Amino acid sequence: MPIAADTRDGDAVEPAQPLLRPSERRPVALVVDDEPLTLGVVERYASMHGFDVIARDGRRAVLDELPHLAVDVAIVDLRMPEMSGLDMLQAIHDVNPTCRVILMTGQATVESAIEAVKLGALDYLQKPLNFARLGELMQSVRTDLDSRRLLLAVDGEMASRFEFHGMIGRSAVMQKLFDTIRRLAPHVRSVLITGETGTGKELVAGAFHALGGREKRPFVTCNCSAIMETLFESELFGHTRGAFTGASEAKAGMFDRADGGTLFLDEIGELPMPMQAKLLRVVEYGEVQRVGTSEPRKVDVRVVAATNRTLRDEVAAGRFREDLLYRLNVVEVTLPALRERREDIAYLSAAFVTEFAARFRKALTGISSGAEHVLHNAPWSGNVRELRNTLERACLLSEGRTLSERDVLTALGTTQRARPAPAPVVTHAPAAPVDREALVRVLENAHGNKSVAARALGMSRRAFYRRLEAHGLH
Repeated sequence: MPIAADTRDGDAVEPAQPLLRPSERRPVALVVDDEPLTLGVVERYASMHGFDVIARDGRRAVLDELPHLAVDVAIVDLRMPEMSGLDMLQAIHDVNPTCRVILMTGQATVESAIEAVKLGALDYLQKPLNFARLGELMQSVRTDLDSRRLLLAVDGEMASRFEFHGMIGRSAVMQKLFDTIRRLAPHVRSVLITGETGTGKELVAGAFHALGGREKRPFVTCNCSAIMETLFESELFGHTRGAFTGASEAKAGMFDRADGGTLFLDEIGELPMPMQAKLLRVVEYGEVQRVGTSEPRKVDVRVVAATNRTLRDEVAAGRFREDLLYRLNVVEVTLPALRERREDIAYLSAAFVTEFAARFRKALTGISSGAEHVLHNAPWSGNVRELRNTLERACLLSEGRTLSERDVLTALGTTQRARPAPAPVVTHAPAAPVDREALVRVLENAHGNKSVAARALGMSRRAFYRRLEAHGLH
């Protein structure tokens, strides 16, 4: 069956052939209309334009499907028996803010066209459809998707350009840090890394190891906060057989295992005072003594220590040895908090989204401007680690092609908006059943936006629709 077309302007009906590379994912179009003929025609037309098509007959049940459909464009009839196209538009944008919506109607009015545009419709087409115009709109959707894919690819490429041994930073403070590591790594034998939790201290330790001529030797990590105080000496220096109850076999300590390479002592501020004296001797003389023997053994180990505490305050409080502090911080590297280098957030985010999209096999092609705003302005008390974990959750939860503001807010565990609500509606919880007059007033304040009005009344969208139907306002 040939595709019907509006030939009022002499437009040809033949659709443009999709310019898809085999590696690209096809965009997805949702077509909703209660007229089977129109539904079938538009479905075939969108398919010929390179879209995977989901067709629905306009029943309200499609609203329940929306969170599970990764849709790039929706072509929706304005008037249907169970719901209006404007309601559908609002519901789509609640779930997927980046989805473009094209409304079509056989009974066009200036008022409905203005309302559609105000609510974010891409366009408003009158039946019989001008397929040349519909083709232009669908091509614009494809172009927008390609641009977002390209933006993410460019951001990912830029992130890789500013990558340094697992760290990403374009900011001046990070570039200075990278330069310091390059210059000092070949020469220093002990390093102290300070900074808040989650700033990437182990990555810095790894960079010192890789650039210090020891990259082919062991890199051993010791989390000082995770070892029981009674086991510290055995874990660090090893023990001989029979050295204590339960020591049925001799065991090499971390210094033995790191011989020729690097030992990273994370959370060095947690090291008990008796162990600090023994560690000082190893750092100064390069000798370890296993538990159960009096014979020292020479080791060649670079010691990189890290802490989120201020060790000078710990010294003043009598909890850390001053001589050990001076011996460790021959070179002291301080990592900035993420909030102090917010210009790096976009590059870090692009790299993380690229990583997680591949891991979870998600068709994510970018980050929405709203999501970028949230990411840029969040406090990030947990620094880069928190940003990475947040984006991992957001990518896992995302149902769309673009990581949305809602995805990020959900992953952050907050409902705080990063920008003002779309209408100045005063919110309140309904203490009693809402009457018709109140519904009309709240709808007027929300400029007809039912989702905003529902939130203002403290209702779910579904409950709000039921209340409208009960009062004949649907």
